[in-house]
Amino acid sequence: MKKDLLLAIDVGTGSVRAALITATGETAAFSAREHDQIVPQFGWAEQRPESWWEGAAASIRAVLATMEHGPHRVAGVATCGQMHGTVLIDDDGILVRDRVPLWNDKRTREIVEDFQRNHDITAIQKIVGNPPTVAFAAFKLMWIKHHEPKTYAAARTLLMPKDYINFRLTGARAIDISEASCNYLLDIGKRTWSEEIVNLAGLDLKMLPPLKNASDVLGRVMKEAARETGLLEGTPVVVGAGDYPVTLLGSGVTQPGMGSDVTGTSTLITLMVEQPVLDPTITNVQGVAGGWGAFTILDAGGDAMRWARRAFHDNQYSYERIVELAGSVAAGADRLIFLPYLNGERLAKQTNSRAQFVGLTSGHTGGHLHRAVMEGVAFASRRNIEIMKSRGNKLDRLVASGGGAKTRLWLEIKASVYGCPILTPADPECGVLGCAMLAGVGAGIFFNIDDAVRRLVRYDAEIQPDPSLSERYEKMATFFDRVYSQSENYWNELEKL
Repeated sequence: MKKDLLLAIDVGTGSVRAALITATGETAAFSAREHDQIVPQFGWAEQRPESWWEGAAASIRAVLATMEHGPHRVAGVATCGQMHGTVLIDDDGILVRDRVPLWNDKRTREIVEDFQRNHDITAIQKIVGNPPTVAFAAFKLMWIKHHEPKTYAAARTLLMPKDYINFRLTGARAIDISEASCNYLLDIGKRTWSEEIVNLAGLDLKMLPPLKNASDVLGRVMKEAARETGLLEGTPVVVGAGDYPVTLLGSGVTQPGMGSDVTGTSTLITLMVEQPVLDPTITNVQGVAGGWGAFTILDAGGDAMRWARRAFHDNQYSYERIVELAGSVAAGADRLIFLPYLNGERLAKQTNSRAQFVGLTSGHTGGHLHRAVMEGVAFASRRNIEIMKSRGNKLDRLVASGGGAKTRLWLEIKASVYGCPILTPADPECGVLGCAMLAGVGAGIFFNIDDAVRRLVRYDAEIQPDPSLSERYEKMATFFDRVYSQSENYWNELEKL
């Protein structure tokens, strides 16, 4: 029987999703199972890996059931998922901690601050390619070793969420280079675990799993996993990668000069570069197709629009109405500037930045306010882009995805502010598509990752910068940057009031 389907599994923070994708990129079946996030106390966030596996098995069974001879048609399997979740298993593959800290768990803040005080972070960044943050697994392991020494002593292997699903499918333990590049333990030059950094962190090198490429075949579906999922025993499973680099792949953002704007609650801006951008405000991830994705996160992207809708209209206006109001006024919102730092910043000279309107007058209307909010998000994102470009990198075109990509006006604003064309993908499920590409490479359907991108990635729109608006926005962006820099003087004072 012809094997013409690829199975993509996505272990998200809110649900596990499974999709059957054809060799031409169409979604043939889709299913999802939600799971809970556990918050034991403020700043903590945990989930049960067993819930991920239960959700994955149920979702896989559901999609296979929709297709005639479904299990026999699956050529390969790939899993992607939330990054940084720190899963620990023992020699027998049993979880030593049934609830694991997630990417958004901030319990390691004091450990990170102490590490920064006691080590040369600039020198370390040259090895690992990243500044330290609370998300990284290195610091989660340090926390577990300090606060739960028996748990740490019982652990034999560190896995990420998607690696745990792979382990349950195949019995093999491994991590891809892309995911490992965001754990603060990888020597990015040697592409091996850094014994020096592992020792500085006081961790055990033997606990780190073998490193592989995302499209490498990890193993094959075991008998027990086949029984639980409905998959055919022996079906090949590739290593996979984190949901973020896989989404870049599925949107075709793989070559230097290409960028990505993923706007949901936050705005995640990525620029593909030849080498990591070593800056304390920039994080870098190894691309699954090579190169590096230098990225920054603006915490209030779509959330800025959500805040304005709530604050100005008590949620009584639709987003369509808000965009209509913003579109009714001229670009620049009559010299009104909005700094969108409603929730501070994750990586910055000062992370306690605040939001503000500058230039507000009695002549400004609701439309001016809403347009200023949309433009402010674009200016803040541009500020981050310029940091990445300042190292000699270029931005030729950008792919927009997420909820923000559905708002044409916002894309027009961003294209003119960024000064580059913006493309929107034909398939909004870029992560699932990218995951299927990895499965297809491992199964031999695609010659390599570049071949998969050429055959599957399609765009349905291209928004060009408006030269007349770009000139105006260039002046406003310069002013935005000055306001940001000068406002740093007040943020600490505000906290003391």
